[in-house]
Amino acid sequence: MTVHARDLTAPARSAAPGGTAMAVGAARWGGRSTLGTRPGVRKIRTSPSDASRGSVMHGTARGRDEPVAVVSMACRLPGAGDPEGLWELLAEGRDAVGPFPPGRWDLGSIYDPDPRALGTTYAREGGFVEDIDAFDPHFFGITAREAAAMDPQQRLLLETAWEALERAGTVPARLAGGETGVYLGMLGSDYLSGLSLDQFNGHVGTGSALSVASGRVSFILGLVGPAMTVDTACSSSLLAVHLAAAALRAGECDQALVGGVTVMTTPQTFVEFSRLRALSPTGRCRSFADGADGSAFSEGVVVVLLKRLSDARRDGDEVLAVLRGTAVNHDGRSRALLAPNGTSQEKVIRRALELSALAPGDIDYLEAHATGTMVGDPTEARALARVFRDDRPPGRPLHLGCVKSNIGHTQAASGLAALAKVVLSLRHERLPRTLHAERPTRRVRWEDSGLRLVQEPLPWPRGERTRRAGVSSFGIGGTNVHVIVEEAPLPEPAARAGAEGAAGAGSPDGPWLFVVSARDDAGLERQAARLAAHVAKDETARLPDVAYTLARCRSHFERRAVVAAAGRDTLLSALEALADGRPDPALVPARKHLKGKLAFVFPELPPDTGAGADPAARPEAFAAALARCDEAIRRRTGRSVVPVLRGEEEASGPLADAARFALGCALDAWWRSLGVRPDAVAGYGAGRITAAHVAGALTLDEAAALVTGHGDGREAPDIPGVPELLGERFRYFVEMGTGPSPVQADADAAGTAVHVVGSSLDRDGMLRRLAHLVAAGISPDWSEAMPAGSRVALPTYAFERGRYWMSPTPMVPAATPEAG
Repeated sequence: MTVHARDLTAPARSAAPGGTAMAVGAARWGGRSTLGTRPGVRKIRTSPSDASRGSVMHGTARGRDEPVAVVSMACRLPGAGDPEGLWELLAEGRDAVGPFPPGRWDLGSIYDPDPRALGTTYAREGGFVEDIDAFDPHFFGITAREAAAMDPQQRLLLETAWEALERAGTVPARLAGGETGVYLGMLGSDYLSGLSLDQFNGHVGTGSALSVASGRVSFILGLVGPAMTVDTACSSSLLAVHLAAAALRAGECDQALVGGVTVMTTPQTFVEFSRLRALSPTGRCRSFADGADGSAFSEGVVVVLLKRLSDARRDGDEVLAVLRGTAVNHDGRSRALLAPNGTSQEKVIRRALELSALAPGDIDYLEAHATGTMVGDPTEARALARVFRDDRPPGRPLHLGCVKSNIGHTQAASGLAALAKVVLSLRHERLPRTLHAERPTRRVRWEDSGLRLVQEPLPWPRGERTRRAGVSSFGIGGTNVHVIVEEAPLPEPAARAGAEGAAGAGSPDGPWLFVVSARDDAGLERQAARLAAHVAKDETARLPDVAYTLARCRSHFERRAVVAAAGRDTLLSALEALADGRPDPALVPARKHLKGKLAFVFPELPPDTGAGADPAARPEAFAAALARCDEAIRRRTGRSVVPVLRGEEEASGPLADAARFALGCALDAWWRSLGVRPDAVAGYGAGRITAAHVAGALTLDEAAALVTGHGDGREAPDIPGVPELLGERFRYFVEMGTGPSPVQADADAAGTAVHVVGSSLDRDGMLRRLAHLVAAGISPDWSEAMPAGSRVALPTYAFERGRYWMSPTPMVPAATPEAG
């Protein structure tokens, strides 16, 4: 019979990002008020100008005015592989537009400076991201055949969504079965548009379907919240933000991944807009400039993670910014299908202000749509002037800018790219300049418009007033979206979490455990190199916080290596060794994971001495368990076992057994304080009594009576030996002693592979043994093993990208003028 440990569950194993999704209950309502508002009562948030307006709005606490927090962002945009790179580009005023990538298209056959030349483009520059043919399908459990048939937009969304979750400190596997929504803005793909029918392989349809893009993200992550892909052309991703915010406020999901993506696999967009004469010959968006000569197209992907602000605060998330209100409308019947409608643009902005309970004077900055066309930009500016010029405080114009001047028009991703710029500007307290606009367009009367183009970087510091910005995005089909973004509230006062009190994670001065994990050994090396570069560059990062983030805010995959380090140099040396495939004294290399359960084994060995020499060197759990056992033994024998464990007295017979028992119970408590809990216990000889007690089969008094010979003939319960557990697929064993035990010999005799880890009587040694257990595949409860710390920014997963691409058949030659 196997005696299983009480109140225990199997150690958590790292899960793949996919898996079977499990349905959960309906959306939760009530139980959580918003910013102190009673359920059922709408509290109007006021700005300095609200009092005079007497706005009245009705609804519930979780209603349309529920603030929505941006808790994470990830991106790949021209000239920027992440939000940090995007800010550097903006702050430095760089232009990321450049020539068509070599090998993407045959420039000689598609470029012609003559706008009348059919089948060609008169522009030869744009904004591009690198390696759109590269992907890591193995990471997501996708076959190479399916990966090649997937639209690169879907691939970018998968990787960037994963990065957004990691940057939020969210372990994606924990979201499986949860009500996380996925809202994507995406255009129809021209990838594989030239395939012949005999090249369809069963994956082409799903690989190119817009609906599958959001569905695939939900499927891979096991999410059961709403999933949808929207296409309203250039306003797609900002419309996705609007829909996600509405769903969060309505309780339809608990959080939402919101993304926008465009990848240009063919020059179709350039050729089509060349025919419309709407393309800038130089490939630059000259937003609001007198020299504006047309739009300029680019590609990229942006994904943000949104939560209700109250939930973000509850969960301890870092709030990057707050979405105060969003609105959407349509141009209706304008003078032409593709012509902008200034009246509709004005209305959507006023509607967003109304829903936010704000006045135009509450907005400091507006990130405009501004594609650089001679008609569109002046129309937008005049609409803004009608909204803002009559309600501006003296000397405080509405500042105006556009990220498209830096990176081009990223089409379906453009709204989120604009939102990302605003969030970064709020956090860095600076407004970057708008490029190519040294001379603002003469089609706008700037002097009495209430608007001012940001032509040089401007400070935007946090102060007494809440800083706010508007973001506009207008689709070519007439769908207009406006979002009002607000600075993140200051964190609530709280003591900074640190390593102090981290019982199992090392002393306040270290060492700490740094877990590095990947799908395979090559990925482990890449991840270690990336982390080493980050730690070397960011000297301000506190090592306890780095350890905390790696342990509790990152996924732990099939391959795990662990570094035990108390100093930056030791950590860097071990990470560099791991990256190079070399050993290092501080490095516990990855070990092969075994499919099996974990047992604590209590051996029959001479009592370890030195256990009580320095109580301060032991955690509280160890000392408390030892004291309880010693008290129970003294009640039976009148003698303490502490002098025996200190090596001050020799003992044999019952007192020696009692010392073994007390030490075994103390080590058991120590391991449990590290978040390691067994599925069962085993014992050898007198160790069976200790095993029976920690499993709950004997009370402390009953166990003390047996080990001291005062059991009045009572026998210890039947406790299994290691050979029995081996037959029940136990493959991990932790020995509750510091000397050798028969566990490995029993496993060798059975021809069974096992991982055996001993115990230690000092903190550093115990930490090293925990590292061996983690590297072998056991996941402790990190909330106990690493209870204190703060999440810090660390590199995201180092994907192993290979080339996955299907070559379509040649495109049909362009039609001749005679053919129309």
